[in-house]
Amino acid sequence: MKSNLRFSTLQPVLVFIFLALVASCAEKQKNEGDATNASAKIYITALDKSQLLQEHDVATKSTTTPAGTIQVDPSTTYQEIDGFGYTLTGGSALHISNMSAPARTALLQELFGTGTNSIGVSYLRLSVGGSDLDEYPWSYNDLPKGATDVDLAQFSLAYDTLYLIPVLKEILKISPELKLMGSPWSPPVWMKDNKDTRGGSLLPEYQAVYANYLAKYIQEMAKQGITIDALTIQNEPLHPGNNPSLLMLADQQTNFIKNDLGPTFKNLGIKTKIIIYDHNADRPDYPISILNDADAAQYIDGSAFHMYGGEIEALSEVHEAHPTKNLYFTEQWVGAPGDFAGDVAWHNETLIIGATRNWSKTVLEWNVAADEHQNPHTDRGGCDRCLGALTIIGDSIVRNPSYYIIAQASKFVSPGSVRMASTTLDNVPNVAFKTPDGELVTILQNKEAAAKTIEIQLGETAVFVEIPAKSIGTLVYKDPNKS
Repeated sequence: MKSNLRFSTLQPVLVFIFLALVASCAEKQKNEGDATNASAKIYITALDKSQLLQEHDVATKSTTTPAGTIQVDPSTTYQEIDGFGYTLTGGSALHISNMSAPARTALLQELFGTGTNSIGVSYLRLSVGGSDLDEYPWSYNDLPKGATDVDLAQFSLAYDTLYLIPVLKEILKISPELKLMGSPWSPPVWMKDNKDTRGGSLLPEYQAVYANYLAKYIQEMAKQGITIDALTIQNEPLHPGNNPSLLMLADQQTNFIKNDLGPTFKNLGIKTKIIIYDHNADRPDYPISILNDADAAQYIDGSAFHMYGGEIEALSEVHEAHPTKNLYFTEQWVGAPGDFAGDVAWHNETLIIGATRNWSKTVLEWNVAADEHQNPHTDRGGCDRCLGALTIIGDSIVRNPSYYIIAQASKFVSPGSVRMASTTLDNVPNVAFKTPDGELVTILQNKEAAAKTIEIQLGETAVFVEIPAKSIGTLVYKDPNKS
């Protein structure tokens, strides 16, 4: 009886002491800054798909010794970013157009919007006429065999008005500042020496007509309310085996630009940027040789690259040869059925990180969408294994590797961002950007089979990020002391 009384007397005291200890610990945690930094978040995509753009808090202190440090220097900046995105092929537009209106609206908002559930795609490449991911090869001036039309009286955007232009107009309502790049796969066959959509070369006597053809495309798209910001001269000019395609050697492209296309654009007041090459990184000599010609270079904004051959560092070789000219990465496919872990890892390290660290203003994956059979595509060289960023079956959508490859950057690195200096770290490739809103964004990749804690020094601030094994993270930090 006496023992029970003693305990009941002490119980309120013990409770008081316990609550006091809890409060003390909470205050200590608050004072020591052990809580996460409310101004920083990291978004993780694991290569095993256990996380897909999943948001995590970021710590200001680490209980473990970091595996390494990445120093980001916001005071040292490089190229401005135009955007991240895809090619809106004719086939992609076909599938999107065939969705029900509510499903299509939701998809386009997801792709091009800037809300919480959107990925902020900011750049699209378009084929000028047909590409190999159309139902068949075509141009804006197709004529009966043996006919010509040097005045382009029969030029028409008619086919584009079926799918591409309506979809583009919906996209531009969501993202009016979206940048568009045009790329031709082939001139009309009557301008070519082999009179075929596949291969052959542009006949010299039609160079001026073809310059007018490309100018007319830009003008007619403008009448539709669609501004073409940039134009590459020829998709893959050293690959005449596609359908459609055109062989255009470096000297041919040089002569076409300086004698015909450049003067035509100038005379018509067309401001669309002229971009050369648009092919693999194994031939940096091709764009360099064109830029070495001052008469051609005066009309040229920069060079575009793919990565079906060569090394991404070739972009820096072109930059060093002509540092005032811009660089663009414009195409890379994912082959069906796709390997999520391998595709996302390689594309992120080589393109999202690698291309931008080598001066590229854009990173564009290949086609936005295809169906479950990778249709449509042309015969005689059309791509029958090109996996879209999306697989669209009716209103059903499957998000494939390219969706996440681009989203890891486009959602956080808006147009007008500039690349910042950042140090390298073994097995943790990275690239850093400063956005127009003042956010500091670092994209990093853990290539190892074990999780890592990485210290990121952002000027005078340091944060610690936990990167799971085999995963990609995008750190977004906004200095609370800056507006």
